[in-house]
Amino acid sequence: MTKIIIYTGLSIPFSEAKEILDSDDNNEVIYKRPIQRGDLNLALKENPDIIGIIDGVFHQNSAVGHKEILNVIKKGVRVYGASSMGALRASELDTLGMTGVGYVYNQYATGEVDSDDDVAVMLDSETLEALSEPLINMKYVFTNAVDKNIITETEKDELLAIAKKTFYPKRNYAQTLSASNLDNDKKDKLIDFIRKSADIKKEDAKELLEYIKNEA
Repeated sequence: MTKIIIYTGLSIPFSEAKEILDSDDNNEVIYKRPIQRGDLNLALKENPDIIGIIDGVFHQNSAVGHKEILNVIKKGVRVYGASSMGALRASELDTLGMTGVGYVYNQYATGEVDSDDDVAVMLDSETLEALSEPLINMKYVFTNAVDKNIITETEKDELLAIAKKTFYPKRNYAQTLSASNLDNDKKDKLIDFIRKSADIKKEDAKELLEYIKNEA
């Protein structure tokens, strides 16, 4: 029996995560809220074989530390990361035994992004619902909008500059578009495109769960 602990709830709801990876005859899967400093020491007491880090706290409490993760790896636990805090830490520790998965991880690993602000969101502490939009999602959507000739590269740069300078709890598409110089017709087309676009952090979370399912 493989014991798996997954830290998430924000990038993907527990109910949806369990549709991909749940306990069965071969695996015991335990889902926990976004990780914070000290959680891994408690997790070790449960003797996990695999730990998957998707979501974690940034500013509400102390973030999970590098030494904590390395300590878990040294004890023989396989540690995987994606989507949010998991992607950030995996990009920093991928040469030391942590495995990263997905678009967000690759953005950090290649140096395309280098700040935890890119994945930070304001959340409802009770429901874990995101109350703002992560910059990494906006970058992904606006880049695709350029590829679809909905906006120009210059317009994308303007939108991202507005989003970047906005404090992360207040960052959202409506505020960003409102502060831009896009005309109303282009805004309407972009809003329609945004509504149809994938949530890349959620897609990465799904990819990680599938990856762990195949590895377990």
